[in-house]
Amino acid sequence: MRIEVIVQNEQEAIQAEKLGAARLELVSAIDEGGLTPSFEIIKQVLNSVTIPVQVMIRPHSRDFFYSDLEMNTIIEDVKNVLSLGGHGIVFGALTKDYTIDETALEKVMAVSDQLDITFHRAFDEIDDQLSAYKLLTDYKKLVKRILTSGGHEDCLRGKHDLRKLVELSKEIEGPAILCGGGLTSTNIKEIHQTVEANEYHFGSGVRKDGSYSEGFDKRVVEQITALEG
Repeated sequence: MRIEVIVQNEQEAIQAEKLGAARLELVSAIDEGGLTPSFEIIKQVLNSVTIPVQVMIRPHSRDFFYSDLEMNTIIEDVKNVLSLGGHGIVFGALTKDYTIDETALEKVMAVSDQLDITFHRAFDEIDDQLSAYKLLTDYKKLVKRILTSGGHEDCLRGKHDLRKLVELSKEIEGPAILCGGGLTSTNIKEIHQTVEANEYHFGSGVRKDGSYSEGFDKRVVEQITALEG
């Protein structure tokens, strides 16, 4: 079981690595669901840890539709990550009919063949996730994983649909399913028993008082990492 946690700055990144996180998702504006961090924050975090860092690339929180102008910003942000020595990004885009925006995805992928992309929870706004998963498998050279709660509000409600996605991922050897949304130390065991994913994404569930304004709860993180294996 591979544990990824959300961090907002250098201090949190260092602490998360010390507590045993296997990978980080770096975001700003977590109260808006996570936006692109500043150049300086990205630089600080990439220079402070040795574990992989996935940098959120999301210019606004209104939706997952992007204009040509917004795509230009996105491309520049991806180039910034690469210029700092990073390769991991978190990105997702949809068409107005809530399907994968392949044009946007291909523009991002064209920046570098060294990118390691997490397709984020825009995926949860798609009705037919199994078909969407198969489409993203065509891009698995760079789209390494999909962050999802199975199309539900959280992983506990979505555990059976997550199981279907995990089974499909193993069957056709597509991107990994990164389960995220509402995960805590009290529900991860139940969810994992059903889903049997290899990767789990934690946010407020590993924070003191469940708040992003607080640091990590060492006891909670240790409980979760003790389940790894």
